[in-house]
Amino acid sequence: MRFDLSPLYRSTVGFDRLFQLLDNNGSDASQSYPPYNIERLGETDYRITMAVAGFAETDLTIEVKESALTVAGKRGEDEKRAYLHQGIAARTFERRFQLADHVEVTGAKLENGLLHIELKRVIPESKKPRRIAVTAANAQAIEAKAA
Repeated sequence: MRFDLSPLYRSTVGFDRLFQLLDNNGSDASQSYPPYNIERLGETDYRITMAVAGFAETDLTIEVKESALTVAGKRGEDEKRAYLHQGIAARTFERRFQLADHVEVTGAKLENGLLHIELKRVIPESKKPRRIAVTAANAQAIEAKAA
């Protein structure tokens, strides 16, 4: 199944490259597990939510290196079980996200089988828009004549 991500391009800031990567690599069947959502929570806040049922906090690793976020999960096989039916996929996975410029991971929590990764776009002061005062070129000349 292929999703049209073009509405997301118009309504988000900071994930343009991520959406392009998802759009280009979305047809790869090996990248379908685990399912995830990307939410925009505010002007600079985002959340990636991944369905990781059956994984504990110790089974998950989250790593940020440069502009790449990697989430990996590996369950410990402490005992062999004889399943009559196994419908819950708890296989080892590794999912990579390419983060946009100035996007930082601020935290992660595992809640009810969902891994929530909080992201924030932090724009440095040097990159923020500045307001420039406009002055009239002949303002001093008018004041001098009035005196």
